[in-house]
Order: sequence, then structure tokens, then C-alpha cells
Amino acid sequence: MKKKLITLAVSAVLLTACNDDTKTVEVIKEVEKEVIKEVAPTPVTSVKNVILMIGDGMGAQQVGLLEEYARRAPNSTYNARGNQTALSKLADAGHMGLSLNAPHGENGMLVTDSACSATQLATGMAAGSEMIGLDEQGNIVETILEKAKKAGKATGLVSDTRITHATPAAFAAHQPHRSMEPEIAEQLVNTGMVDVLLSGGARVFIPSDIKTDEADQKVLADLGMPASVYKKSKRNDDKNIVLAAKEQYGYALAFDKAQLQNSDADKLLGLFANSGMDDGIAYKACQANNSCTQPSLKEMTVKALDILSKDEDGFFLMIEGGQIDWAGHANDAGWMLNELLKFDEAVEAVHEWVKDRNDTLVVVTADHETGSFGFSYSNVNKPEPVSLPGDGMNNRDYKPNFNFGSLNILDNLYEQKGTFFDVMGAVNADTDYSNSTDVQWQKAIEELTPYTVTLEQADKIDESYKVGADDKPLPYFNDFSEFYVYGGEDFTGKIARAVASQQNVVWGTGTHTAAPVPVYAFGPEGVTKQFSTLQHHVDISNKMMAALELK
Repeated sequence: MKKKLITLAVSAVLLTACNDDTKTVEVIKEVEKEVIKEVAPTPVTSVKNVILMIGDGMGAQQVGLLEEYARRAPNSTYNARGNQTALSKLADAGHMGLSLNAPHGENGMLVTDSACSATQLATGMAAGSEMIGLDEQGNIVETILEKAKKAGKATGLVSDTRITHATPAAFAAHQPHRSMEPEIAEQLVNTGMVDVLLSGGARVFIPSDIKTDEADQKVLADLGMPASVYKKSKRNDDKNIVLAAKEQYGYALAFDKAQLQNSDADKLLGLFANSGMDDGIAYKACQANNSCTQPSLKEMTVKALDILSKDEDGFFLMIEGGQIDWAGHANDAGWMLNELLKFDEAVEAVHEWVKDRNDTLVVVTADHETGSFGFSYSNVNKPEPVSLPGDGMNNRDYKPNFNFGSLNILDNLYEQKGTFFDVMGAVNADTDYSNSTDVQWQKAIEELTPYTVTLEQADKIDESYKVGADDKPLPYFNDFSEFYVYGGEDFTGKIARAVASQQNVVWGTGTHTAAPVPVYAFGPEGVTKQFSTLQHHVDISNKMMAALELK
């Protein structure tokens, strides 16, 4: 069509200016410019909706694990889908970049935590470690979610951890420290800023005496909350934020998968676990026998999109796959793979929703990398020599000097039956390992993972420990002990070392690293191409706000 118009215009010029060649050429060029300008589509530089998906702890290494599994695991669950992840679909049709994520600004540090990182993604301003919704000087800063709400848009937060956990909290709360979850719970519901809240974390929404107060228990039961969700409170007062959300702030409530699916509310608070929601391995198991009572990250995502997309002014939605990070802290590669699969399932749902639209920007990134994870070659189980038919072998067998990792490792990671925390629970449900034995550790590992360990390997898990303040043992690391900071929980790191040679996996830390993280941007070209660069999280935030015309 464009060429036809240019040809017609040029013909007209030739007919009227054929006696002046120089003038004819100049006029042709001018007409061509005008015709191209007229028929060329105007680039889309703003959108109505923004969907931000955060794979907590999902660095490039974790993305590599997901892609290797999807593309090359012999029994990959992606085999029937062309071995393509949803993340790779976004990459193929959108733009990719990298993002630095450390605390930014005059008082910056090298390594971030989720609170600081999410605050920078939410506000576009430098933040300090462990603070929620504040700039680096401690000032309250309006977030992209709050700006979107004030602009008349619908808003939502979805996570498979707790709704008051650092990442979701940073988009709609303002507190000096991420640990202030009871206060965060109140802010999430009483400010009127968030229309859809779906996650775990009921323990900071219910009164402190819930275990003993039958009247409170009846109130929650009448609201539809099962005992498994209200079993324990982390508040120190008698406030019932669940009841207030319904009666004072107009939220409909949901506490399980069925209630979520049946809800047709425009304003919804869903609390599906007392603390964090089911992990990826537990989710895989209940999926297999159709017994899941909690909604999946995908199902929460779909419901949030259904509700928020009713708003003609558009919406902002943040979706967090938060347990990728938890698995990284635990140095648990099998758990981490299953969390990546759960997150990618939610990404697939978003891709299906948005792929034929031109009014929505999808950004997928991480707040940071967790664990310094990586596949590595070793000198254990070196390969046996084999004959190859190639004419360059010169009658020599093919025999690498090291074990570079079989692809079957990927299937084994997927098949893990429990997290390393489940292994710890099998050894002692009360997390007291002062009298645990090598036989107990060996049995628990072999029952819940695909790996076998010797008694000598099992003994290293608790052979040397330091006694903590509560007289319970803490794992002792001969190296990098300063980077395993979570007390008794770091027994998972010792389990990781016991099975490492069978996974070809190494870990550098039990905390975070400062590695740049991937950024996927999907949507109109005029909006997404700016993400194809090396940037910082504050830049991502500002680009999203500009796309929504909130600046």
C-alpha cells in the first residue's frame, strides 16, 4: 500500500515537472517523505495496563536452569509444548535486557535485599536496605501502584509467599523495616490503594489470642476462613484485620481455591495460608492427584486479571514468584526448579492474556539473585571412555578428564519429592538436631530426594555444630560461614553439600548476590525497546511509570 501511494505521487510529479530534472528529483523526495509519514503507523509509546512479574531470587543462573530443563531434560514436562518456556516466548516476541539492583544512591551498598529492591522497582528512587516504600533518607515515596490508583486505575498484588512479605509490601505500604508485617497488613487494606490482594500470610491479619479465643475463631469461621489458615497469629494486639477488611473497607474474602474461583467481586482479599503458601514440590504433588486446596500462582494471576481488566481506565498488577528465593536460600536446586516451573506457568497465563493486545506492557524481572547457584563440572564420577565414529579421533576413545554433568540430572531435580526443609522435618519435627544421627539424615535424604548418600556424607551435616542462643545446634561451615546467616535453617546448606556431586551443582552463599538480573519486556515496540539495555531497577520503575503516563 505504501509503495503504491509513493508510485502514484511520483507519477503525478513527473507529469507536471518533466522539463526540470533537478526540481523533479527534489519534489519526488519531499512527496515521498510526506507519503511515508502519512501511511506509517504511529509508534505506541504508552499503555493502559502494566503487569510486573518478579521472580524473587531469579538471576540469569536460575533462568538457565529453567531453560536447560525445558529444552534438554530427557523427560521435560515441556516436551509436548515444543520445549519452549513462557519466558522464552516473551524473549522471542519482545525485548531483553539486564538490570543492576543494589541499593542505589549516596548511601548505597553492593548487595540488596527484597525490600530495598522492590521499593526501588516500586518508586523509581534509591532506597535503603530492608525498608519498605521509603527513599534512602526514610521519606515516604508514592509508588507506581499508588500513582496508578490515583489516576483511576485498578490495582493488584499477587504472591505465593505472604502478602505482607517484602516484595508485595513495598508497592503499597511504607514502613522503616520489612519485619513490621502486622503494620503492613493494616496499611494494605485500610488505605484503599489495592483492589486485589492474593497470597498467604493470614497470621498477621488475625488477633493475637486466636489459639485460645473461641469467639474470635467463630468470627473467622463465619467469614469462611478454615482453621488451617488461622492456626497461629503473629500480631501482638486483638485487631482482626480480616473482619475489618470486609466490614470497613469493602473487601470480599477468599481462603481456598474454590472460594477464589467462585468469587465475582471487584475488590478481593484472598489469604490462602497462615504463612507462606504451598511450595512448588507440594503443588506438583497435589496437581498430580487433583487434591490442591490452595490456588496456584497461575490461578491467582488469572483471577486478578479477570477482576482488574474490568476497569476501563486500565490497571497495575504485580505478581511475585517468591519461593524461587526461598529455595535459593536453602541451596535446594530441586525445589528451586519446581518453583521456576510454577512461576513460568503464571508467566504463560499472562502471555496468553496479553499476546493479542496492544495496550499492555509486561515486564518480567527479579529483585536479585539468590544463592550464587550454578552447574559445575567435577572430578567425581568421571565418564568412561567411548568410541566415536568421527574421522578426527585418530583411533582414540573419547574420554573427557572431568564430569561435565549428565542431562539426567535435570530430570532428577524435577523428581525431588520434598524440600530440604522437609528433610530436616523428617529428621526432627521440632528442629532439634542435638541428638540427630547420620542414619536419620541418610534415611530422610534418600526418602525425599533422588539421591543416596553415605553415612560419612550424612554425618557431615551435623557432625560439627555451634550451639545457638536457644541451645539448639547451628550448622558449622568450614568455609563461608559468614554467608549462612539464618541459624538452624542453614542445615539445608549442609544437605546441599552432601548431594552436590550427584547434582553437579555448587552454591556460593546462603544469602543474595549482586549479579545483574534478566529483564523481559513484552508489549508495544515503542514501549518495550527501551528495556533492551543495561539499566538499574530505578530505571525500570521510571520506564513503567512513563508507559502508564504517571510521571
